[in-house]
Amino acid sequence: MQITVKCRNIELTDALNDFVHEKFTKLDRQAENIKEILVTLSVEKLEQKAEAVVEVIGDTYHTEAVGDDLYAAIDLLLDKVVRIIVKHKEKQQK
Repeated sequence: MQITVKCRNIELTDALNDFVHEKFTKLDRQAENIKEILVTLSVEKLEQKAEAVVEVIGDTYHTEAVGDDLYAAIDLLLDKVVRIIVKHKEKQQK
């Protein structure tokens, strides 16, 4: 699984990059059919946003989360991605 982190309107720090990689590498244990995850972090005025494009075998999913800070947005995003992967697994089993 490949994890790519991009930023808009902010600079990608090592701490943010490590935090994203630490959180999203846990998904590799849950679903082995994930090919790539593209995480985009952005700040627009007072809105801290994290977006993810998840490529699994056979589908591509897009989700986003907004939080008080980028770390909270990343945590919310991870929860949404986990839900997407669980639904995808259930769909594949049917």
